[in-house]
Amino acid sequence: MNRPQPVEQMVEIIKKLPGVGPKMAERLSYHILKMPQSEVNRLIDSIQKGRQSMKYCDVCFNLSETNPCPICSDPSRDKNMLCVVETPQDLLAVSKVKDYRGLYFVLGGALSPLDAIGPDDIRVAQLLKKLKSDKITEIILATDADSKGETTALYLAQLIKPFNIKVTRLGYGLPVGGDIEYADEVTLSRAIAGRKEM
Repeated sequence: MNRPQPVEQMVEIIKKLPGVGPKMAERLSYHILKMPQSEVNRLIDSIQKGRQSMKYCDVCFNLSETNPCPICSDPSRDKNMLCVVETPQDLLAVSKVKDYRGLYFVLGGALSPLDAIGPDDIRVAQLLKKLKSDKITEIILATDADSKGETTALYLAQLIKPFNIKVTRLGYGLPVGGDIEYADEVTLSRAIAGRKEM
């Protein structure tokens, strides 16, 4: 027996969300149908308000209700340091680290030749324009530790080199509280390469 058409439409839309497969989309669709109407209305309202009120900051391309965003507007931040991340979610994660008080730049993705995502598909040109106009002395490349993130970091490092700006990469290695015996070779290799003198 086929699903009713309205449920089928919900499933098709929900399964487009990242990390949601067909089974999860079906479960979520039926869950939403069982929710009280007041909760469904709140969900719809929050999605609409989010879409209407959120915009990209003209300075760093973070999602924000204001333009420029609160980070770019904060006069106490170090304007000479720039942390380059792939997504607004990455910016949020790094911003929880109290040790970093510089600015950010959101690329909007990572290079992926296999997926036909090149420099023109992310904000490489905007980053280079920013480097020409601002007085940045250090850039932290905080892209993911996967092949796409590594490719992006290497590509950006080569582009930034002529600007005589210090380029650093996030250190990778063992997580706090992690057991060495369970770490894979790549993690251990990076942990050894990124070792510090005590």
